[in-house]
Amino acid sequence: MWVRKRIDIGWSDIAFGIAKSLWSDRRADIQQRIEQQWSHDNEALACLSVRTGFDLLLKVLQLPPNSEVLMSAVTIGGMVRIVEKHGLTPIPIDLDMERLAPKIDAFRDAITPATKAIVVAHLFGSRVPMQPIIEIARQHNLLVIEDCAQAFTGDGYEGHPESDVAMFSFGAIKTSTALGGAVLSVRDSNILAKMRQVYEDYPVLSRFAYFRRLLKYAVIKEISTRWFLGAVAQVSRWLGRDHDGLANRVARGFAGPRFFEKIRQQPSAPMLAVLERRIRLFDQHRLDLRAARGRLLVEFLNGSVVRPGADAEEHTHWVFPILADEPRRLMEKLWLAGFDATQGQSHCVIEPPDGREELAASEAQKWIAKTVFLPFTTDMPVESLQRMAEVVREECPRPVVPLVDSDSQTVDSHPGKNQPSTVAQQ
Repeated sequence: MWVRKRIDIGWSDIAFGIAKSLWSDRRADIQQRIEQQWSHDNEALACLSVRTGFDLLLKVLQLPPNSEVLMSAVTIGGMVRIVEKHGLTPIPIDLDMERLAPKIDAFRDAITPATKAIVVAHLFGSRVPMQPIIEIARQHNLLVIEDCAQAFTGDGYEGHPESDVAMFSFGAIKTSTALGGAVLSVRDSNILAKMRQVYEDYPVLSRFAYFRRLLKYAVIKEISTRWFLGAVAQVSRWLGRDHDGLANRVARGFAGPRFFEKIRQQPSAPMLAVLERRIRLFDQHRLDLRAARGRLLVEFLNGSVVRPGADAEEHTHWVFPILADEPRRLMEKLWLAGFDATQGQSHCVIEPPDGREELAASEAQKWIAKTVFLPFTTDMPVESLQRMAEVVREECPRPVVPLVDSDSQTVDSHPGKNQPSTVAQQ
């Protein structure tokens, strides 16, 4: 069975991390090198995770209680939890799911005097054109935060030049993973200085904790083979269990209780050392190969299914989602054919607060409920990609249910289509 996603880290990187767990440079020295490498303008902060950095940012900003934070409706549950922890109200902004971009009209309709910030998530390996959103934010004096956790491309993109903060993740299932770590680009030097000051008081994750993490993912990497996963899936079926849930739990970054205690830590020296190495030795060829394989799979599907992000301007196919009228049925068919498809469990659709039900993200809710993520790795042979596409075409004819509101306006790169031609694109 082809695994849903391979961990994007080499054995030499894991061995390097294990060695650095025994001995490494001073944490402060490594962190300084990472931040200087990331930004020549001294705008970077290396931390434990994107959730760590986002929580730290909101702690420093000290926005008034019940301030509203407009957020891409599809996000990670932990991000919503962090907003609420700081006494703020998350407001969903529905998405044009074919572009994975927030709807411009939805932004305008959601802004109130209580609105203080906008959080835009770049989803599934795509990148949202930020200029239209930034123009709206500047009109209303709103902070713009880019969540780039799923969109690192190693091409020097540090977020849009006019965004206030951009957050990049190197967690376990991310591109060029360091099995932890994140880098934030923070434009305001005063905010960045305050974040550093607060962060210095956080406890440091132990070397041993990172050593155990390296061993855990070394084992996962070793057993992430077709025959082993196929055996696990078969045994699970015999026992009447669901291997999909087990796989999702294993990959979860901050599982279990004590969420805020876990994210409010600094990375250890060995984690920073691996992070520095992964950024410095980023493999652009591997990313290009992944993007090319994604385009090839699109060709094999031949328009037979609806794909979230099909019309995204930039897409590296970090994951490969499609829509199915019967997601569970399609997943089971793919499992039997040897492809470990999943609906995932990490993404959620933000619910609107009481009294603002008109802001419900109806399009995002319809799509996410029907989304299936196909197994997609760079080492899958072309023949396997073609066979997987055949199974999808046979079992999942293109959905016919209406998914897009005809009167919605979206971020669109095509002049004259659903947007004023005066809106500039990044």
